[in-house]
Amino acid sequence: MTPTLVYETQFPGLNLRNRGKVRDIYDLGDKLLLVATDRLSAFDVVNPTPIPFKGQVLTALSYFWFDFLRSETSNQLVHEPLRTAVAGYDRFAAELDGRATLVVKADPAPIECVVRGYLAGSGWKEYRQSGQVCGIPLPEGLRESEQLPEPIFTPATKAQSGHDENISFARMVERVGPSAAEELRARSLRIYRKAAEYARGRGILIADTKFEFGRHRGEWILIDEVLTPDSSRFWPLAGYQPGRSQPSFDKQFVRDYLETLNWNKRPPAPALPPEIVRKTSEKYLEALRLLTGKSLA
Repeated sequence: MTPTLVYETQFPGLNLRNRGKVRDIYDLGDKLLLVATDRLSAFDVVNPTPIPFKGQVLTALSYFWFDFLRSETSNQLVHEPLRTAVAGYDRFAAELDGRATLVVKADPAPIECVVRGYLAGSGWKEYRQSGQVCGIPLPEGLRESEQLPEPIFTPATKAQSGHDENISFARMVERVGPSAAEELRARSLRIYRKAAEYARGRGILIADTKFEFGRHRGEWILIDEVLTPDSSRFWPLAGYQPGRSQPSFDKQFVRDYLETLNWNKRPPAPALPPEIVRKTSEKYLEALRLLTGKSLA
C-alpha cells in the first residue's frame, strides 16, 4: 500500500483554527476537526520530512484507546460521519481518510497529566540529581528504565513553544484547584494502569505517557490524542532490561539520529534520509499492529 503523505493541510472553505506540531485543527462551529498529519517534531522542532502512515497510526491508536477506556472516562469524540460534518468533504477525502477526528469543544486544563511507570527521560535525569521526580521521593538505587514500585503522577505545564516544564503536584493545585487536581491525578493513574496492563499482554511496556483533559458541560473529559507513540514511551517487552536505555516504538529513533549531526536543535531541522524515514514509519506501524492487531501498510 502506497501511503498518501500529508505534511500540511489546506482546506478552502474551512476555518483553520490552529496548526500544531502534528495536528491541523479546523473550527466547524459547534465542534472541531483534528487532522493528524505526517509531520514529526523532535527536540520541539518540526522536521521537514514527513513520516509515511504516521498521522493514520496516531488517529487509529487514539480511536482504539478512547474506546478501550470509555468505561473509565468520557472523551472528546463526536460520533458523526465526516461526510455530513465537513463541508466539501469529497474534495478533501483523500487527505482526511484515516487521519481525521471530530471532537467537541472543551476547555483544556492548563496541565499535562503525565504518568510514569518506569524511570526514564527527564524523570531519570531528575532522579539522579535529587532522588525525586517532581517532588516525589523515590527509593534509593533505582536504575535507568527500572519499573517504579507504583506508577507516579508527575504533572507538567503546557508550553506553546519549547519544552513543557515538570512541576510538583502542589503547583498543579495552585493552577487548577485542589478538587480538579485530585480528580485528574486519580483518573490519570487509573487509566494508565488499565492501559499498561493491556499493553504488556500485547508485548509493549508503556514506560510513561501524558494525558490531556478538558472541561465540557461541567465534566472532565479525555481530549487530544491518547497513548500514542507521540505522547508515550513504548518499549518492547521482549529484551527489556533495566540499567540502560531501551529500544522504543516512538520517535526516539529520529532523536538518536539527529544527535549524531552537527545541528543546534533550532529551526530549521535537517531533512531525514530515506532509511531513517522508513525505519521510523515501521516503528509506528509495529506499535499499531501489536496493540490493536490492525495493519495499514
